[in-house]
Amino acid sequence: MFVYKHKVHYYETDRMGVTHHSNYIRFMEEARVAYLDSIGASFSKIEESGVVSPVIEVSGRYLHTTTFDDLLEIEVYIESMTTFKLKIGYKMRCRGKEVFEGWSLHCFLDGNGKPVSLDEHYPQFRAQMS
Repeated sequence: MFVYKHKVHYYETDRMGVTHHSNYIRFMEEARVAYLDSIGASFSKIEESGVVSPVIEVSGRYLHTTTFDDLLEIEVYIESMTTFKLKIGYKMRCRGKEVFEGWSLHCFLDGNGKPVSLDEHYPQFRAQMS
């Protein structure tokens, strides 16, 4: 299990002092990039192979609020992976309580924007996911 930590900054809160909802998507991205780096499958390496991996869908549920100076622990895990798509899950906790859960769905495209098989263009990726 991979856990990424993010301390909520003042600028990430709204007038009520609550972490603005839009930031959770950014937290997901930070955690995803750190996770992939940690297993040696960074987006940089994927892109060097000529493949890009845009987010094509994202979903999240806000369970409890967080505020300035809170420390979020973000668990990142692979929900599913096919040769063409990758679904990554996220669970965020703060002070022992789950505050957010979500997922992001990614596809794999070549430099012309056409879908590609990641297994063909970057075969070591699947092995690094294990």
